[in-house]
Amino acid sequence: MLENLSELPADKIIALMAELRADPRDNKVDLGVGVYKDASGNTPVMRAVKAAEKQLWEVETTKTYTALAGDPAFGRALSGLVLGDAVEEDRLAFAAQPGGTGAIHQALELIKMATPEATIWLSAPTWPNHPSIIRHLGMTMTEYRYFDNGTRAVDFAGMMDDLAKVKAGDVVLLHGACHNPTGANLTLPQWDEVATLIEDKGAVVLIDLAYQGFGDGLEEDAAATRLLASRLPEMLIAASCSKNFGLYRERTGLLMAIAPGPQRKALTQQTLAHLNRQNFSFPPDHGARLVQMILDDPALRADWAAELEEVRGNMLGLRAKLADALRTRTGSDRFGFIAEHRGMFSRIGATPEQVAYMREKHAIYMVGDSRMNIAGLNDANIDILAEAIVDAGV
Repeated sequence: MLENLSELPADKIIALMAELRADPRDNKVDLGVGVYKDASGNTPVMRAVKAAEKQLWEVETTKTYTALAGDPAFGRALSGLVLGDAVEEDRLAFAAQPGGTGAIHQALELIKMATPEATIWLSAPTWPNHPSIIRHLGMTMTEYRYFDNGTRAVDFAGMMDDLAKVKAGDVVLLHGACHNPTGANLTLPQWDEVATLIEDKGAVVLIDLAYQGFGDGLEEDAAATRLLASRLPEMLIAASCSKNFGLYRERTGLLMAIAPGPQRKALTQQTLAHLNRQNFSFPPDHGARLVQMILDDPALRADWAAELEEVRGNMLGLRAKLADALRTRTGSDRFGFIAEHRGMFSRIGATPEQVAYMREKHAIYMVGDSRMNIAGLNDANIDILAEAIVDAGV
């Protein structure tokens, strides 16, 4: 059996991590993996998470299973953070998932069960796991224009032209905030136009929301998702707690499904539990329990939100410093887009050859399409990166 397996394409980010680890240079700069780092290069455990873990250790009396869809208290808490009061409770089904990737995978499986002929529309570019999972499931996909590599901004006209070809029942995958991998976001009026188009086409939206709170704030980053949820009869949302709660290794996520009404909601909830059973039975609970405790406790929630705001402010500060350093070196504002982008990533428009040159000469590690993790910067390496970008002729 095993001799029939063929070699699969390497994950570019995982391959980059291995190359970084093997590089002996002391001045190497890691801008690849999407993990938040503080000024010391550490990924800290958030204060509220530590406090919740201590409380949980003191009161938890069992490690038995929760439910196939996870503890409903987690689903209510996280869906409340994401949706506010945009959707009636009797239309919302949800199930805990092993991380944001698990939520995306489960959403696509749900789509395949319900409408196997649907085409999944992906932004160009998108997070590499999206097309990988779709191919693995044998589903149909196509791209819509999103990022203009010349302006390093959203190609909104191209996006709308492409989405005009969407058919009823197709699924449009949208990044809810802090577009990964570009950092270029739609404005709220543009989101409103997208909602109108999707509504008119009778298509379904799948939102990937992995960075709520990293862009313009918790409420601001939820605005687009809430707008769509309030307008559309059906919608899927894959939410991750890896970034905004720092729970990377706990694999904490939630798949939400908005149904047209209570009867469809009940059937959808049953189907989500069924899919969990087929894939992993009961979902992990530790991270989900911590998130629920933090969101339901006013003091913990306030401290978490305050620390998250510190993280957001730090990334905005790094963006501004890098844009200033490049402005000084180039005498132009052509890199001003870095300060305008939001979230953990920016795509700077370098060619694969320029990215390779920066890696070989300056030990700058970023993905080949020039997506870089802003959180990998600090005061000690911003000038190194700016020099490398200019030297490479970006």
